[in-house]
Amino acid sequence: MEELLELRELLLADRVSDALLLVEEMTEMSKDDKLNKIFSFGIILLVHLIKQAAEGRTTRSWETSILNAVKQIQRTNQRLKAGGMYLTLQELQDTLEDAYDSALRQAALEAFEGRYDAAELEQRVDHKAVINQAIALIVGSETEPAIN
Repeated sequence: MEELLELRELLLADRVSDALLLVEEMTEMSKDDKLNKIFSFGIILLVHLIKQAAEGRTTRSWETSILNAVKQIQRTNQRLKAGGMYLTLQELQDTLEDAYDSALRQAALEAFEGRYDAAELEQRVDHKAVINQAIALIVGSETEPAIN
């Protein structure tokens, strides 16, 4: 809110270049907030996809968590007025890659009643396949995009 008041003051003082710098800063703050939300929901999504892959099964609870996380990522990433997305497909992939280790540690606590640590659980899961599955769910694609 402070930034909006400052922006107003800059515009009233006809300091357009300073106002534009503030708008840039506010845009970055907004994108960072979106990225943090997508990261958090990405962890939730990946935890359940990792558990599914490792255990070779699913539950209604996991399916519900997956669908909810996908929906929240889609809503957070969507530009409502301008259309399009905040994060590109590459940025989305990078965010999920960044979230993967946290998700793996969490999944290790939950999968197989916590019998495996994260390194052991990783041996039971195809990392790239999980990321590809997550991206496919988020973008609503029938085919899974390839990871570089």
